[in-house]
Amino acid sequence: MGQLETRSLGSTAMKPKALGLGCATFGGAKSSDEETIEGVRRAIELGIDYIDTSPLYGESERRVGLGLSDGWREKVYLQTKTGTHPERRGDYSAEATRWSVENSLRLLGTEYLDAVLIHDPADIETPLSPGYALDELLTMKESGIIGHIGLGVRQHEFHRRAIDTGHIDIILSYLDYTLLDTSVAATTLPLARKRGVGIILASVLGMGRLAGPEPDRESEPRAHAMWAFCRRRGVEIRHLAMQFCLAAPIDGIVLAGPCNRQQVEDAYEAATAQIAPEVWADFRAEFGVGL
Repeated sequence: MGQLETRSLGSTAMKPKALGLGCATFGGAKSSDEETIEGVRRAIELGIDYIDTSPLYGESERRVGLGLSDGWREKVYLQTKTGTHPERRGDYSAEATRWSVENSLRLLGTEYLDAVLIHDPADIETPLSPGYALDELLTMKESGIIGHIGLGVRQHEFHRRAIDTGHIDIILSYLDYTLLDTSVAATTLPLARKRGVGIILASVLGMGRLAGPEPDRESEPRAHAMWAFCRRRGVEIRHLAMQFCLAAPIDGIVLAGPCNRQQVEDAYEAATAQIAPEVWADFRAEFGVGL
């Protein structure tokens, strides 16, 4: 296996490895405190140094905080989100934003966050309005509590509107740059590169459709055809899916979403495994997408 390359994240000063650790699944029933601690620390040992979490993800922040205790916090860039805490979901007021970020700091056991993203707003105008989430995050950035501000949401038009404020450092896009859908390549990606905004690509395995298990032939015919191609060629579909996203035209990184140590190692393998050029050539010829 190869090594993870170091990337730029837009015009921020952060220089993370190409593969980051998305911690949504660490917060749920598929994981535990012990599995999260072990998984987070194994990721760091492998060189993965960008960690993304959210109050929305169940026990994720608390568990990640445990994993980053005892000196591990200093080894990573740490990012969380605001606006989707279960107790105040959809509240992008200044007061709720500060409450959410301060709660995240407490759970994560840190005094500083490298980035905070406005998370999944139903409309983009509210959090960007004067006196709401963006203004409060700017105040917190000026006071040194957070390093960078971003937006994590699927709608491309929301990405554009946020970037146009001139205050957004990072856009997290999900599901729209995969082997199944590259729609964000025509909208947000070129704009972000032009404006110096970092990109984080999430859900790169298509919510499990490109993770390795056989997709349903009837409801997911294209994913199934890709899976079958890989079975015939003796390669892992998740390897192709991951490496396709790692090669995206971005100043940014890709997130994996494991729930234990083994899945962390599987994600690292997917990012670094060698894939023969002829496999990619045949895949592109059959599906019109690839390297």
